[in-house]
Amino acid sequence: MQNYKTIEFEVKNDLGIVWLNRPEIHNAFNEVMISELLDVFQQVNKMDDIRIVMLRGRGKSFCAGADLNWMRGVAGYSYEQNFKESLNLSRCFYAIYTCAKPTMAVVHGAAIGGANGLLAACDFAYTDDNTTFSLSEVKIGIVPACISPYVTKRVGEYGSKELMLTGKRIQGPEAEKHRLVNKSLPTELLEEYLESVIKLLRTSGPKAMTHCKNLIFDICNKLTLDEAVEDTAKMIAEIRASDEGQEGMAAFLGKRKPNWVEG
Repeated sequence: MQNYKTIEFEVKNDLGIVWLNRPEIHNAFNEVMISELLDVFQQVNKMDDIRIVMLRGRGKSFCAGADLNWMRGVAGYSYEQNFKESLNLSRCFYAIYTCAKPTMAVVHGAAIGGANGLLAACDFAYTDDNTTFSLSEVKIGIVPACISPYVTKRVGEYGSKELMLTGKRIQGPEAEKHRLVNKSLPTELLEEYLESVIKLLRTSGPKAMTHCKNLIFDICNKLTLDEAVEDTAKMIAEIRASDEGQEGMAAFLGKRKPNWVEG
């Protein structure tokens, strides 16, 4: 794994933690951070020892959205330059969304503008009650375009309209109500809750979780219901015959733990 300028990658056993690391400006992102996030999520797919990926922010905030200095430069770009950088941003969110490992965003302080794309692209998103969220793009005359597929998947069409058209600021509990995050908790309870989710994930077959993510991706984004009839039957037939599937079923029938569960 290479050294990065705007993020850090930390490994704790089978947990890979991606830290947004520009705390002096509340982890606001620029073209460098976007490229580095894209790279780290592509790299982690190849790391067999990593089973879960967590996305967090150093300092007082998860992410304050786009870096103002970067935005000043972008304001003077041509259409072609804007498209190139925006496409890279879209690819960053897509890389997170399609990561082969379960992904978990842990949000604190603030998640403004494009930060909501980072958390919405993750499989799970958790926050403390005091975090401020806002899809504020309309307030400066633009739209939350690149993040919209992922935010809309989470909160639905009409929830997206409410959050995106008003640009209003909400706190953690209301973000949970909108389903922008899975759960909002008091700060002192958040880490304990994260550990409980990680513990559950560690009892699931690593390859089965990847297959499950692929299954959900296909039925939500690619397959018609008619196509899913045969496609899903093929998937379960293949996985039952796989080494992990055979081990899991043998462990269940033998009333023992499968070999991917410690202890």
